[in-house]
Amino acid sequence: MVVRYSKEEFAHCGTEIYESQVCSPVEERTIIRTERGLTIGGTRTSLYDVIDFLKADYPPKLIRNIFSLTDTQINAALSYIQTNQAEVEAEYREVLKTREEIRQYWEDRNREHFTRILVTPHKPGQEAFWAKLEEQKAKRATQLK
Repeated sequence: MVVRYSKEEFAHCGTEIYESQVCSPVEERTIIRTERGLTIGGTRTSLYDVIDFLKADYPPKLIRNIFSLTDTQINAALSYIQTNQAEVEAEYREVLKTREEIRQYWEDRNREHFTRILVTPHKPGQEAFWAKLEEQKAKRATQLK
């Protein structure tokens, strides 16, 4: 159920508020839609973060502890995810797609940056430093084998 609140009732003017079925109207407003997507009220934890851990087979109590949530908050999140499964899954797929695009962008950008760094000559007077660094790298490589 989507409930709209006035500025006085809720500081985030224009934000859509979802009251979970497990919460009475008197209790804390638990699931809200922010510019970051569906979020657990009173936190910066998105439902997509919770879903990541659920898909990795983390138990709800551990997820609650990871994000420092209350029992009410984790139960509301799980209830909302279950009740609105199709909608949440569709949004989650979009979030994963966006995450992958962002990861790919930065991977490409960093690859170009690191390539430029590799061909940049070392500063004069640092030969001893670089020789020691290469020696430590070689030593570490033999230890890992």
